[in-house]
Amino acid sequence: QVHLVESGGGLVQAGGSLRLSCSASGTFFRLNDMGWYRQAPGKQRELVATITRGGTRNYADSVKDRFTISRDNAKNTVYLQMNSLKPEDTAVYFCNAQTIPQLITYWGQGTQVTVSS
Repeated sequence: QVHLVESGGGLVQAGGSLRLSCSASGTFFRLNDMGWYRQAPGKQRELVATITRGGTRNYADSVKDRFTISRDNAKNTVYLQMNSLKPEDTAVYFCNAQTIPQLITYWGQGTQVTVSS
């Protein structure tokens, strides 16, 4: 079982920055891909960014050049640096992680990000 805890959300003005963190704990051998997703009110959850264990990154077009995903494998933690935030970035942000070798994906509870105009 893996427990993911997000932190770093909050209220920020448009153009500002936030850094989200997500730490994994529990019983697992190793973490494979990790990622960030978000869900705005009335919308489906959507991919924001993912990162493989080796560091290969993938971003949604809407956040490219503004958001940066990174991870610390020793700490089982994934980060999301969000710059030049826009009101449309307002959502609950969720992290997920996949375990090795079971390839089971776990989700965090989410952290609210609100960007005011």
